[in-house]
Amino acid sequence: MTSHVPRLDIGGLFTQRSLIAQLTEREVVGRYRGSFLGLLWPFITPLLMLLLYTFVFGSVLGGRHWAGAGDGSIGQFALIIFVGLTLHGVLAEMLTQCPKLIRQNRNYVKKVVFPLEILPVVTLGGALFHAFISFIILLVAQLAMSGQLPLTSILLPVVLAPFALFALGMGWFLTSLGVFIRDIDQILRPATAALLFLSPVFYPLSRLPDPWRHLLYLNPLTFIVEQSRAVLIWGEMPDWSGLALYSMIAFVFAALGFWWFQRTRRGFADVL
Repeated sequence: MTSHVPRLDIGGLFTQRSLIAQLTEREVVGRYRGSFLGLLWPFITPLLMLLLYTFVFGSVLGGRHWAGAGDGSIGQFALIIFVGLTLHGVLAEMLTQCPKLIRQNRNYVKKVVFPLEILPVVTLGGALFHAFISFIILLVAQLAMSGQLPLTSILLPVVLAPFALFALGMGWFLTSLGVFIRDIDQILRPATAALLFLSPVFYPLSRLPDPWRHLLYLNPLTFIVEQSRAVLIWGEMPDWSGLALYSMIAFVFAALGFWWFQRTRRGFADVL
């Protein structure tokens, strides 16, 4: 009898690491192939968006006063929102790309030997690559502004690991749903914007009353944005108990997403 208990097959994904790396490289390089600036765009795009949001929310709307933000300068505010924008970019990539993965790779569906479950992993890999570039820009900017980097910044991978796991679980869910529900693309566009504005990207949590502040923690971005700022900007240790809880929730969510994907993949060919 086949077990219906959700199980995240990490070992199976690990055995496909070479294929995942090749497809991720193709995904990143292919996105900029033929463009004039090529692989400079992963550096240029986040800088341009950072300048735009910093001008609008920092100068025009006067929202750069942040509790614990040092001198409250526009540069400091830019670094603060840059963290939030970078992390939102990872989820936004999964929300917009995963529902289309199977439809865009129909030829893989009929290949029994091809591991379809790695497609969301490849999408996540591309999103994390762009996030990595953005964090390099952030660290260079912070070093230029203050002349030093907090030692706690080396803990960023520890903070981001459960976030990546959660994003992967969401990717498996959306990749499957995108095959059966074509309208999901339209639904996820406002959802992507909601994730941005219902998380402390452009404003501190302290500005919200307690009931709303607690509700924002239902957004998977909120806790990770706060903890990433703690280790990257404030030089503080992460909330280990909160991170442990987030990790457990992320693992369960990823296991459910993987189980759902494997359970529904049998119907992909019929629908396509």
